[in-house]
Amino acid sequence: MPKSRTARSLITAAILTGLALGGCGSGTPLLDGVGPTSDVILDAGAAAAAISRYRAQHGLGPVAIDSRLIKAASYEAAANARAGLLSHDHGGSFETRMASAGFGRKYTAENLSAGSETFDQVLGRWKASSAHNSNMLMPQARRIGIARVDAPGSRYKRYWALVLAGD
Repeated sequence: MPKSRTARSLITAAILTGLALGGCGSGTPLLDGVGPTSDVILDAGAAAAAISRYRAQHGLGPVAIDSRLIKAASYEAAANARAGLLSHDHGGSFETRMASAGFGRKYTAENLSAGSETFDQVLGRWKASSAHNSNMLMPQARRIGIARVDAPGSRYKRYWALVLAGD
């Protein structure tokens, strides 16, 4: 992704449009609320290895887990779970969240999903979506954070966030 603000804003708008069209979420909140949420402990290393294998199939380098990005992904997954729907803005703007994580001027991307029960399922969904797939195959990506937060009382039950960052 280009580093200029104008180009980045245009790309962000295009990605968000693609995500909306790619089934990221309905944007309709639940009328009865979502109730309590709970963080799910994931094997982030296994997720990074799976994404790295996928990237290698496309001639790209591996990604490693970054604790700052796990925190950012957890924050956004929790914000979406509490809302009961998907949006890249529930936890504040993506640029602001990445700047808080120390990645404000670097190559960054975010994938969200809801409903998938396992990492393999959500990875398959992201591969099948052109916008999500492009994020995972961003050549500059070197680090990731992934999180899942459950909201059993919500429509989707499970909310995923993957954050990628590069140099």
